[in-house]
Amino acid sequence: MIWRLNYAAHEQFIAPARDSAALWRLVLGFTLASLGYVALNQMFFQVVYSFLGAQSSALYENLLKGSSPQAMYLLLFSFAFMTMAVGVTVRIVHRRSALGLLGDLRLALSQFGAVSAAMLGLMIVVFLLPPWDMGGDFVANMSASRWVVLLPISLVAVMVQVSAEEIVFRGYVQQQLAARFKSPLVWMILPSVLFALGHYLPDSAGENALFIAVWAGLFGIMMADLTARAGTLGPAIAVHLWNNVSAILIVSLPDDLSGLALYLAPFGLGDAAEIRAWLPVDFVLMFVSWLAARLALRR
Repeated sequence: MIWRLNYAAHEQFIAPARDSAALWRLVLGFTLASLGYVALNQMFFQVVYSFLGAQSSALYENLLKGSSPQAMYLLLFSFAFMTMAVGVTVRIVHRRSALGLLGDLRLALSQFGAVSAAMLGLMIVVFLLPPWDMGGDFVANMSASRWVVLLPISLVAVMVQVSAEEIVFRGYVQQQLAARFKSPLVWMILPSVLFALGHYLPDSAGENALFIAVWAGLFGIMMADLTARAGTLGPAIAVHLWNNVSAILIVSLPDDLSGLALYLAPFGLGDAAEIRAWLPVDFVLMFVSWLAARLALRR
């Protein structure tokens, strides 16, 4: 049955966290990882601004909206510092290998491949079926030839970003909570709430900020469920990757992270009514992606 909680594989996934499952370690570790990420991020961008000199003000404006390929690469690759910070934290605070955050590596790669194939198939179906627009014509953002040339490094950049988020929320936080608390209401919901808070951006999303944060929270719950069923981060990283590829590399909003997109949507974050109208559609796509991943995993 679709709602059956088959979480036997989760026990193996959380096993590395059992010896350091004290709640104070998680609180300390999450705090240190967050501070480390912020510090590394700031140092990185200060070096970039210093190197660019007079051009740094223009780059800063682009970074705020991710409106150029250069800005997007800097933003996406900076998530590597998130992975670095949590990896060091796991070693120091929990005295265990950071690789354990992924689960069994061979299994994770196998599951990543299977779920990626399912996601690509779903994306093809979605793009072939009507409607073929979003209430208006797509706007070309860059030439197809340039987009193809940039695609390999763009995929790597998105992979760095989504892997970092999954390692932190479905890896570190979920593992440590599940090693301490048996109830999924704790280890599923709390990381998803933290994930949602990280996507609450009223300055850019305006009156839809809360709806987008709730969307992110529901996405987090589904990824937590996939991780618990699979026993690795492979499936969650795959779903997250292709979701973001669609939103960042194929069709992006014109005023938010659009620098690497082939096309722009006919409305932006400032168009509150249009965004709100499309959020239920996006939720259905997210739900279908979760089902497709479940089918690929046979779980």
